[in-house]
Amino acid sequence: MARIVALVPDLMLASRVEATLTGAGHDVVLSSDPAVGPLDEADVVVADVGDVDPGLVAGKGPPVLGVYRHTDPDTRARAEAAGVELVVPRSRLARELPELVDRLLEAD
Repeated sequence: MARIVALVPDLMLASRVEATLTGAGHDVVLSSDPAVGPLDEADVVVADVGDVDPGLVAGKGPPVLGVYRHTDPDTRARAEAAGVELVVPRSRLARELPELVDRLLEAD
């Protein structure tokens, strides 16, 4: 079981992330503000990089799984440039979230 901090202001997406990762056996903390979320206590951070500045979470300790809207490739590029370890569109997150988190846990 890993501790996951989800920085996802969109309540629908946040509830999906929480339900999926809790179902996979992880402890999930939801936050909409990286200044409030306990990032230093996380094993992985899941961040909606369209709503949360990737520069505020990348390189702060735990690996970051960034999610973006597929219609916004500039956000993906900005997140990758900031150092987010893995950046995927929302559609992929919906299909592969537990596997993506496991991949970051194994790499860390």
